[in-house]
Amino acid sequence: QVQLVESGGGSVQAGGSLRLSCESSLPTFSAYAMGWFRQAPGKEREFVAAIRRRGVGSSYAGSVEGRFTISRDNAKNTVFLEMNSLKPEDTAVYYCAARTIYSNFELGHVDYWGQGTQVTVSS
Repeated sequence: QVQLVESGGGSVQAGGSLRLSCESSLPTFSAYAMGWFRQAPGKEREFVAAIRRRGVGSSYAGSVEGRFTISRDNAKNTVFLEMNSLKPEDTAVYYCAARTIYSNFELGHVDYWGQGTQVTVSS
């Protein structure tokens, strides 16, 4: 079974930081652009960030740009999301995603989804 497994979520106070990890069991991890989406309670899923297969080139939602950083380590089959200066509105379940095509990643037409990890930011 192909899996994307997120970890690193938890509860943090506003202004704090968290680092999410997503480890892939895809046989060819480097063949996929990777990204993160999030979904708050009662809200639609929204795009957060994406990164190219080789890690050169990335994109961010305007709401997180300057605060979040996406990176990847293909030798470890892992993509990361470092989140700084967290705000209560960042509270959501964060999902890792894989897609063969980087372009228009934000549309959400991905090939594989992770199970999600909860991030809760208190004021």
